[in-house]
Amino acid sequence: MPYIISDDLVEKQREWLATYRKLAAQPGRTVLRRRLLQLSAALAGERLSPAERAELRRRARQREEEA
Repeated sequence: MPYIISDDLVEKQREWLATYRKLAAQPGRTVLRRRLLQLSAALAGERLSPAERAELRRRARQREEEA
C-alpha cells in the first residue's frame, strides 16, 4: 500500500538532507545549523510511522538524484 506523503513534506526532507551535507562539509556554519534545526523541528512534528519516515527519506533521496 503506498503511503500518502505530501510533496511539501518530501521537499522539506530533501532540503534537510542537502543542508546536512553542506554542514558536514563546512562545520561551524551557524546559518546552516539553524536551518537544520528548523527543518528537523518541522519534520519531527509530523506524525509518521517508522515505515512512513523511511519512505519519506527514500523519496527525498530520489528527488535529490533527479535534480
